[in-house]
Amino acid sequence: MAETNENKQYVALARKYRPQNFEDLLGQDALVQTLTNAIKNNRLHHAYILTGIRGVGKTTTARLIARAINCIGPDGQGGPTIHPCGECENCKAIAADRHIDVIEFDAASKTGIDDMREVLDGIRYKPVSARYKVYIIDEVHMLSKSAFNALLKTLEEPPAHVKFIFATTEIRKVPVTILSRCQRFDLQRLSIETLTTLFKKVLTAENVSFEEEALNMVARAADGSARDGLSMLDQSIVLGDGKVQTETVKNMLGLADRQQSGVLYEKLLSGDIQGVLQTLQMLYTNGATPMLIIQDLIEITHLLAKVKVVPDYINDAALSETDRTLCRNLSTAPIGILSKIWQMLIKGLSELQYATIQIDALEMILIRIAYSAALPTPAALLEELKKKSGLKSNSTTLSAVESISADSQKITLDTTEDMLKLMTAKKQPLLMYAVKNDISFKSFENGKIHIAVSEQADKNLIYNFRTFLEKETGNAWQFEIDYEPLGETLAYIEAKELNRDKKNISEYPLVKAILDEFNGATIETIIRKSVQAAEDDDMLEFDGEENTLETQEDEE
Repeated sequence: MAETNENKQYVALARKYRPQNFEDLLGQDALVQTLTNAIKNNRLHHAYILTGIRGVGKTTTARLIARAINCIGPDGQGGPTIHPCGECENCKAIAADRHIDVIEFDAASKTGIDDMREVLDGIRYKPVSARYKVYIIDEVHMLSKSAFNALLKTLEEPPAHVKFIFATTEIRKVPVTILSRCQRFDLQRLSIETLTTLFKKVLTAENVSFEEEALNMVARAADGSARDGLSMLDQSIVLGDGKVQTETVKNMLGLADRQQSGVLYEKLLSGDIQGVLQTLQMLYTNGATPMLIIQDLIEITHLLAKVKVVPDYINDAALSETDRTLCRNLSTAPIGILSKIWQMLIKGLSELQYATIQIDALEMILIRIAYSAALPTPAALLEELKKKSGLKSNSTTLSAVESISADSQKITLDTTEDMLKLMTAKKQPLLMYAVKNDISFKSFENGKIHIAVSEQADKNLIYNFRTFLEKETGNAWQFEIDYEPLGETLAYIEAKELNRDKKNISEYPLVKAILDEFNGATIETIIRKSVQAAEDDDMLEFDGEENTLETQEDEE
């Protein structure tokens, strides 16, 4: 007996608990429902292609399909069924990967046309004992172009007794001519909740004790793959001497302590740079790698932002109690700050990949974030500057930009400004650009224009201009045209007015305070908005028009 136990081969959890029926196939409800209906209505397709990330059950699903269509029942009289009996010879042989009529082909190692011809030579022969001869081709995207071409004609018109099942992780590399001849199923990533449930079921069956937090860690690290998760679970059992414990899993994966990561994040938000460096050093000393620390901070940022915009998410079953506590402790973090930290962490992630000494690079990244997080937001800074300048928070705006009714049958245009408003309302940017830059207006009144036209202007400009005005206003227009050097164009006048406004606005108390506060900042653009938009955005008042400012700070 002792010799038998010694020689007994251990089977990895990922193999031992491979789904044996469609009920065990997790997270693939659409696929199961489609196959159920196809079998029920006798509408089995001749070719299927299964795609998804590694470890979600593509090859397993292919074998289940092979069993489903070849099962004959315990009495040998059954037909295709979504519930294979598992007792007939066909079911047992396919499950053991020894059925002569179910041929598995690894395209990763056999990519050439000669390999494909060897497979296709047997297609014309009927199955020996099964109902259908099934060809399962794994990693089908690895086939060469000539191999795909050899497969193409057979795939289009296969014998009635042949079924093809392809599996791939790179669906984009499969020629569209192949895809168009197959029924496609996209196998979904497994959620953390689904993986955790699977792990509990497996560990209970194996009589292994576990900690909930440890299973959550493994589920997150598995990234949607059941096989990856079960393999890591296997390793954690060995390392934990028959138990799955949080500390063991943390050390195995090189993960940062989630609670300490929360402490680190809290110090980042408060701008406590010394505390940030001390906590970071503690995490690093305890075995967490810089790359995993920054990934953990990115996850926390996403989690906090999601709970901020969807408060009910804090009760999601996939969240651990540690994450819920973290969200409650950091619930006051503004969404603007979280967005800024997210961008800086993502940028830091790419910097870390090319750093010579990653921990030093991570320190610099976190110092930058802590310093930035402690700075006031632009809105808070503007409010503070208003207080310093003795200005009220809510400015009163004076005038509005009049809109042109699209339903008016007769429109009067008394000035070039009215004309430009009409072009904007009717979405004529190209005509507006040409009118502004290639024409100078000597006089403008409703129905009559005196202009000078540039020699470089498009030959159809005047025709297009007149046609537009007459169509949109419902009036005839008289043009007096001089072909001579241009005077001041509308574009030139606008630029001159913009520079004048910039100069005047720079003396406005609040703007002056901003320019004094940010050394080297300049006024780049003046955006004029309607009264309502100005009231909504708390705009500035200047000479009866509403103006917002965009400033560009010189890099020092």
